[in-house]
Amino acid sequence: MEITADPGPLAMNDGALPEDPLRMFKAELQRNVLEPTDTVTYGYARLIVTKVKTIRTGRSLQAAQVVTFLLPSLFGAPLEWYKTDIQAEVQMMNANGDLLGTYTGKGTSNVKVAMYSGYSQTEAPRLSDVIALREALSQIRPQLDTAATRLRPLLMAGGQVNSPTVSSDNR
Repeated sequence: MEITADPGPLAMNDGALPEDPLRMFKAELQRNVLEPTDTVTYGYARLIVTKVKTIRTGRSLQAAQVVTFLLPSLFGAPLEWYKTDIQAEVQMMNANGDLLGTYTGKGTSNVKVAMYSGYSQTEAPRLSDVIALREALSQIRPQLDTAATRLRPLLMAGGQVNSPTVSSDNR
């Protein structure tokens, strides 16, 4: 299976790295969908992130923290939260590029930024995006499991991918 990912609006977000969606999608497919002994490439699996919305809440708490010289943070008060909502879809296509199925999922995350009991302001945006994407992929997984018996013969009937960009050993 040839695996690709289009980060879409996630590429414009402050959090996730450009390679995060592809790396997570490959790991998800290798762990739960692909046969580990498969050496032939039949068709394509494509992850598309269609919507991303990240909100930073609790900024008023951060202002209050600065005024009080971060004293509340010493006692565990959070500085802010990163909340991310992601909608993603997976498209399964045969070697000819014919669409065989589209599967969607939504993911949300809520990451706390705090001095001792949360994540730093530099790590929180990426973690928030990755958690939301992982949840969206976990909603897509059962849909792929249900469609697997229908997809397998359709992928094989489409033939092999002529020139895969990624070798089957690096899936």
